[in-house]
Amino acid sequence: MTPWVKRLLIANVAVYFLQLALPITTDLLAFVPSRALVRPWTFVTYMFAHDPASVTHILFNMLVLYFFGPRVEERLGGTHFIRLYLFSGIVGAILSIFFAPMGFIVGASGAIFGVQLAFAKYWPRERIYIWGVLPIEAWLLVLLYTAYSLWSGFGGRGGNVAHFAHLGGFLGAWLYLLWMERRSPSRSWKAKLEKPAKKVEIGNWQRIDTKSIHEVNRAEVDRILDKISAKGVESLTPQERTFLSNFAPPDDRPVRPT
Repeated sequence: MTPWVKRLLIANVAVYFLQLALPITTDLLAFVPSRALVRPWTFVTYMFAHDPASVTHILFNMLVLYFFGPRVEERLGGTHFIRLYLFSGIVGAILSIFFAPMGFIVGASGAIFGVQLAFAKYWPRERIYIWGVLPIEAWLLVLLYTAYSLWSGFGGRGGNVAHFAHLGGFLGAWLYLLWMERRSPSRSWKAKLEKPAKKVEIGNWQRIDTKSIHEVNRAEVDRILDKISAKGVESLTPQERTFLSNFAPPDDRPVRPT
């Protein structure tokens, strides 16, 4: 059990019992798209409330979080994990404003769907057993969820399920992971390594007077000049260009004996 998964499980269960004790809590925490602007806190709070009349609602969500969450948190780190979780749920709420404006939404499903997408991204071939029996790979499970949510949401067969919150969870997780990878230090270092090194200007190497160079360096200069004669100046390594630039006069300066 990883830290943030444990905290989220405790928070969701605690809010569920609070809903049972004080029914008005559900109305205060639920996300109603048509009233989103006057109830901005519900973009987050709806993720921690569940249907108090159905224990299976919270039970299923918490089981999915328990099974998928720890590995994703270990892979991303605690900070990125909780950000992804919350961002997925918020995007689920935003998507519901446009496609389900008359809804009354509670549940962690949008955020948890985001966790599922992250799991499928990093372990696409991992087998998930539906009802403990039917094996299906993680990437295919996300694909089927997406297809079903689109079909149910746009086909008017949603029932009491917030399909657009689920789709928003997938979208939010995809956007967050994309942003995270683009700002990754390893990506910036890779770009630096792939960026061609700036060529060192070596001046007028044709006018180098090798007789005026100290014998300690003369042999190396002769070797580099022979390489230029055989393969061209473009064949020089950055180190060879730097070394030769110490003895080549600038193009606009005459040779001076040393």
